[in-house]
Amino acid sequence: MKIIPAIHHRAVGILALSMAFLLGACASSGDAPTGSPDEAAEIQTQLLGDMPLPAGARILGPESLIIGRGDNWVGRVVLSGLQTPTDIYAFFQSEYPKAGWTTVTAVKSKTSILVFTKGDRTSTVEITEGSLTGPKSLITVTASPKNANVVAPTRR
Repeated sequence: MKIIPAIHHRAVGILALSMAFLLGACASSGDAPTGSPDEAAEIQTQLLGDMPLPAGARILGPESLIIGRGDNWVGRVVLSGLQTPTDIYAFFQSEYPKAGWTTVTAVKSKTSILVFTKGDRTSTVEITEGSLTGPKSLITVTASPKNANVVAPTRR
């Protein structure tokens, strides 16, 4: 029986740990788009209906909660943006009114917020800067019915 020196044993452990890290980095999170960019845009349109999105914006599935589809969906959709937060902000200020949305309020800052209404719906858009290794912008769009009955929690 041959005894492996401790140094060799550590080297094998470090190599195994490095391989596990590399394989983990290559693994897909499951929300990677499939198909062509046109197909991805069509799916987003089917899900989000009359809400225009910046070119190249992609839905981040694990962070989003979309209930329903089309012009009546409610919930939160988180998107990665290819443009800077300033460009994304300008896009929403320009394009939402063209799609029939009325601007209620708009605040441009490190975390920019825009609120729109259309018919019986309200949409809030939050724009933040992305990470160094990720998208340039993160966009969170929340949609809900306007004047929804909100019940305050009761004290016990």
